[in-house]
Amino acid sequence: MINDDVIAEGESAVPDVSKFVDLTQHEIQALKTRYNLADAHTHQRQSPRQERIVTDLSDLWHYSEDNLQSHLEQRFLDAFFRLHEQPTAAAMNKTLLSYSASVSTMVAAMYLQQRNMSVSLVTPCFDNLVDLLRHMRVELASFPEEWLHDVARIHERMSQVGTDAIYLVDPNNPTGFTLLKDGRSGFAELLRMCKETSKLLIMDFCFASFVLCSEGIDRVDIYQMLEESGVTYMVIEDTGKTWPVQDAKCAMITASEDIHEDVYNIHTAVLLNVSPFVLSFLTRYVEDSIADGFASVRDVITENRASAREALEGRILEYVPPVVDTSVAWFKIVKPGLTATQLQAKLFENEIYVLPGTYFYWDDKEKGEEYVRIALARRPEEFADAMTAMRKVLLNDAR
Repeated sequence: MINDDVIAEGESAVPDVSKFVDLTQHEIQALKTRYNLADAHTHQRQSPRQERIVTDLSDLWHYSEDNLQSHLEQRFLDAFFRLHEQPTAAAMNKTLLSYSASVSTMVAAMYLQQRNMSVSLVTPCFDNLVDLLRHMRVELASFPEEWLHDVARIHERMSQVGTDAIYLVDPNNPTGFTLLKDGRSGFAELLRMCKETSKLLIMDFCFASFVLCSEGIDRVDIYQMLEESGVTYMVIEDTGKTWPVQDAKCAMITASEDIHEDVYNIHTAVLLNVSPFVLSFLTRYVEDSIADGFASVRDVITENRASAREALEGRILEYVPPVVDTSVAWFKIVKPGLTATQLQAKLFENEIYVLPGTYFYWDDKEKGEEYVRIALARRPEEFADAMTAMRKVLLNDAR
């Protein structure tokens, strides 16, 4: 019998996290850590209404067996776009499904690579977007998020973009910024400039569900704006950051008509279909959020965000308010001389795992040394314990 407490010769009991090459490697380590505040996947418990979905899994299994794949796909898309208030997308009937946003991103990257197109990618952003594009040998330039903060200056900033495509995340991960902060005007100006300069626009809306949780921000019919603008586009959406479904998720990619066939031909080289069973029970979760007004998602995130702010704001960290309250919180390090790398290592020593901002600023990691990201989609009682432990570390460090 192997004793798990015995460490093989030459093997370190504590990994050197400074040698990790991307955020996903940090998240893998965080899954082994007592307080995992790293990945933005959903780890909260089921709501009482969602428990009924779990109870019905056997029925959903048989329903999936008895119905056509096309029927299950259409049911899912109808519910998803109804929740997101996107009637134009639902009516177009050209959205392609995959198992994860990374797969959809890979399809977009393959399209760029085949055509030798360069792309300006938003910074900061989650670094697997960077990695997938680089693995496909796509030429990258940075598109600082702050270029979009002032609608009046979008025209000026866009004139500095020399690439063939622009790749944005909205709401952005980790900052929570959205072009919808001023209604339609910011997005309309972006579309106008992309059309005027013949740029392919790639939008990642994987955190867009949280716009539905935010007061004062309307979820306009984005696909109608895209279609009416005449811009060439690809849009990626995902269920993985919204419902507690143990990573059984579905992602979508929708392309403008002028490139739809080309994207479809790449997509069919990647996969045939998403599991009919997964589509069946995801549809139930989407419909549940329509029925409860997103309460099961919103209430957990709101409670944990408040807990994080109360526990952590002080002489070490300062909360950075987002435009959209997504499922992550972005904190700035205000203690002079303390870096994100140092703070993460200190927290890791105490079984607390957060993500350093360095990897999000993929074009200049030094900028990210001022920030850490904390995931909020956790069981509130466990998250509160994590905040107590993290506050203790910060107070000891502040002495």
